Parts: sequence; structure tokens; C-alpha cells
Amino acid sequence: MKAIWNGKVIAESNESIQFDNNHYFPASSLKKEYFKKSPATTVCPWKGTANYYDIVVGDKTNEGAAWYYASPSPKAALIEGRVAFWKGVTVSA
Repeated sequence: MKAIWNGKVIAESNESIQFDNNHYFPASSLKKEYFKKSPATTVCPWKGTANYYDIVVGDKTNEGAAWYYASPSPKAALIEGRVAFWKGVTVSA
């Protein structure tokens, strides 16, 4: 699977998993030069607190377009150490 935004592959892995209608990529598959930690967080009642990354490619920034659960609930333990995307990031095989 590949995650692409603004014409660049920002993550690529054969070990992504589908969970809760999203593809979660191993954190190690991220091309770190495109990711900047965001101070934003949200809370999912059953997964826990989500943290975000802004994606920066060239002179464009996609704020909060990647998220992860640093300490997911036991029901979502499968996604620990993984990152998912939205806000126009294309995920495909």
C-alpha cells in the first residue's frame, strides 16, 4: 500500500492493516521528511486519544492529515505503532 499526497509517496508498506475503515501503516514506513508533529489531539470513546501529524510536501501543508494512537485502548491495540491518513491523502495498492 502507498499513501500519496501532493504528488509524493509519503508512506509505503506491505504490512498496512485495515481497521475501522482506514488503512494503518507501520510508523516505520513513513517518509519522515514529510511529517511534522501537530499539537492537535482528539478522543475516540473506544480507541483512545489520537495524536496528529501535519504533512508537508514542498510549500504545501496538510494540517492534521495523519493520525495515530500512542496508547490505544485494549480494543484497538492492533493499531499501536501505526498511522492512518485522511484530508486528501490517497491510499492505494
